[in-house]
Amino acid sequence: MNYLKDLEKICKINSFTQNKEGVDAVGHIMTTWMESIGFKTICYPREHIGDHLLFQSNEVEGKRILLLGHNDTVFPQGKFETFSQDENWVYGAGVCDMKGGNIVALEALRRVHQQRGKIENIDFLLVSDEETGSDDSKALTLALAKEYDYCFVFEAAGANLEVVTGRKGVGTFTITIEGKAAHAGTSYTQGVDANLEASYKLQALSRLTDLERGTTVNVGKISGGIGANTISPSAELLLEIRYTTNAERDRLLKALKEITQTSYIQGTQAHLDGLIQRDVMEPNQEQKALIQRLEAITKTTIPTEQRGGVSDANHVASCGVVTLDGWGPFGDGDHTIKERALKSSFEQRIAMMERILNHHQMHKEL
Repeated sequence: MNYLKDLEKICKINSFTQNKEGVDAVGHIMTTWMESIGFKTICYPREHIGDHLLFQSNEVEGKRILLLGHNDTVFPQGKFETFSQDENWVYGAGVCDMKGGNIVALEALRRVHQQRGKIENIDFLLVSDEETGSDDSKALTLALAKEYDYCFVFEAAGANLEVVTGRKGVGTFTITIEGKAAHAGTSYTQGVDANLEASYKLQALSRLTDLERGTTVNVGKISGGIGANTISPSAELLLEIRYTTNAERDRLLKALKEITQTSYIQGTQAHLDGLIQRDVMEPNQEQKALIQRLEAITKTTIPTEQRGGVSDANHVASCGVVTLDGWGPFGDGDHTIKERALKSSFEQRIAMMERILNHHQMHKEL
């Protein structure tokens, strides 16, 4: 398991999204490893975050595969930079989310290259800002994704080594409310209470949640007012929506607009800002057919699951590319100092991806 030594090397480098130097250091190591097996590197330089990296193989006629990962992690420098292991587990920042997944992809490519001497029609994209929403890399991922037929994303596997066929869409919005300030004792009726308006909007927003459909609307932060003796002149609601279908996305966006434009308290005005950060990744027949072919190739049953969390798989899937996520190792405790990954799952994932990519190299098809 020499690849675990490689994992240790990159996990000991802090690659917090805002730590450009650290993210680029990890990217440089990955570049060295990828170029050693014949890949060409295209670097997309960034000033304040790590550079995005696309590793390209030779392009020939046939179907093209995009492997997708990210170099950044969630802990600032000095918070969690250790690496350790015992008989069954490895521990450290990124061992499952998702430096461990990047190592799975790298090792599978190494084994294919060792057997075949070359790799064609398989590229590997590593972005540097996934953990903060991929605000910078989103446009790049969307532009590149359209050039590929299949995408495998190396976020962590499920507990039973499931691959991920569906992820919720997510959007973050702010409703800003304007009222009118007045002295709460001497001029109460002259004020227009923005906080009271916010309370009505909060209730209307909460009613949009539909757990049976997997839809949630969470007003995570409320702010407003000046003090106890002043009618509130302004208020703000910060909210997140998550949904499992395009139909639910459309319902929520329409409702957000209507709730914003409705004045429950006469004299208030409100404005809506925000966007869909990652659109929904819906399970589809093309995925199902691909999984059946992969099961035949690997002679293994491939279980699947849907997740409420998001990843860059959402972006690629929104382009119509047949996308499967969860090809990394199984782990838990991600985004905490207890993050760990199961050693046996590395070998399972590497061997499975090696068989899939080898088949593709022979047939340029899956």
